[in-house]
Amino acid sequence: MARSRPHVIISAAMSVDGKIATRIGKSKLSSKEDLLRVHKLRASVDAILVGKHTLMIDDPSLTVKLAKRKNPIRIILDSEGSIKSNSKIIKTCKMVPTIIAVSEKITQKNIIRLEKEGLEVIRCGQKKVDLKKLLYILRRKNIKNLLVEGGGLTNWSFIKHKLVDELIITITPYVLGGSSAISLVQGEGFDKISYAPLLKLKKISRIKNELVLHYVV
Repeated sequence: MARSRPHVIISAAMSVDGKIATRIGKSKLSSKEDLLRVHKLRASVDAILVGKHTLMIDDPSLTVKLAKRKNPIRIILDSEGSIKSNSKIIKTCKMVPTIIAVSEKITQKNIIRLEKEGLEVIRCGQKKVDLKKLLYILRRKNIKNLLVEGGGLTNWSFIKHKLVDELIITITPYVLGGSSAISLVQGEGFDKISYAPLLKLKKISRIKNELVLHYVV
């Protein structure tokens, strides 16, 4: 029986104390060697997904730069479709296929703007994007492997709804601290440990001063 959703991998680099960005949003934690690994991982999947907050803070292009391979389809979670027209994603969306997942809260004006820019707009969910429905739609588009490079809230949404198959996490040699610094997983969290997914450690790799932990759910 074919799967009804893509295989989902969460990928992130975090400090020793579990932060993926400083309190002011600085998130370039990985070494050049680890970034090469990440870009090879990007090139191996069908699509890559981030949330709106990550897009606003980092303004990433989400392309494969350090490996001469194909770019994955880019997917943005943005309930109201408020992504700025001067973002790197929009500036390059006519060269790299890009999907923006929105909710019914989006205005017709934003739909017209985004489609004119060259993005494919997928509406799923009333007030926020329905991830289960979105993944079903993406699988029907023949997207079999999805890499999630989202922020803490996006990571939580996937984990909360049991939509994650693998986690590949680089532990970088920094301690960032700060109660307002973004953690690998944010959100309300689980009440009991028994509610959390049990992960199996598949592989540990060392890249000089970093550790890459590869877990499967």
